Amino acid sequence: MANAEHLKLSEFIKKVHEDLRNDSKILGFDKAWDKHCANKETLKKYAETMNELSNTHWERNYKKENATASSRVQWIYNYCKFYFYQEELVRQRMRELDIAEKINTKIREIDFLNNCDKIRLLDVGSCYNPFEIFTCFDVLALDIAPANSQVKFCDFLNVEITADSIVLIDNGAVHKLPQCTYHVVLFSLLLEYLPSAEQRMLCCKKAYDLLCHEGLLIIITPDSKHVGANAKYMKSWRYNLAKIGFSRIKYEKLSHIHCMAFRKSLDFKIAERWAILQNKEFFDNIFIPQDFNNI
Repeated sequence: MANAEHLKLSEFIKKVHEDLRNDSKILGFDKAWDKHCANKETLKKYAETMNELSNTHWERNYKKENATASSRVQWIYNYCKFYFYQEELVRQRMRELDIAEKINTKIREIDFLNNCDKIRLLDVGSCYNPFEIFTCFDVLALDIAPANSQVKFCDFLNVEITADSIVLIDNGAVHKLPQCTYHVVLFSLLLEYLPSAEQRMLCCKKAYDLLCHEGLLIIITPDSKHVGANAKYMKSWRYNLAKIGFSRIKYEKLSHIHCMAFRKSLDFKIAERWAILQNKEFFDNIFIPQDFNNI
């Protein structure tokens, strides 16, 4: 159960999100985002609060005996190890090759992802770089409010993606990122921060461009309700991401979060096929319940 300090910190985080959404309804999404990024005092406090919540409260809850709340960091680490080092990548490849044959799509072997000694992880909205402790990762941690020097400043919505093979860093800020480079792009508690579905989709499209074929987009998003309460949203995310080339290959609902892994398919038509076959009505973008709240 959350104590008083935990609740106080959580309320501050919620208020920052609410203020950003409310500003978006008045100013428009882009102007509200620019205003938010310019508010350095609030961003600094947000970073400090998230750091304390993550390291003191959430991880302590996870470590309790018979705890019901699992660690998002541990889930991500475990799934990456399973996918890259325990043949899951190859199993998913064979599944996609079978689909490619059925839809008459030719796959180039040059697109296969092999020999992942170090998993190149782009952690967007990282806060404090929790994955530095794992030796299997080569991490680039980004945030608009870095909590420590291991995290680089980057406004991911406005970062440039280039064909160059280097990351452009100027005065501790990342301005350019190389396409088709990363094995994993991670959005942990990021997408719900953004005030519009269009901004969330833009982030996912950028993740697609940054990933190698067969790489993973991992999304962690909060939800304390039971697994079916917001199922329509999660299914709509799957549907919309399939249309841009991502196949959802792992989904798990933990106590307070949804954990999802999306694979960048060998050809976008393979992932798109799943979306085409659906006959259900989905949202047409990456919406969250808060998008439908009145100001």
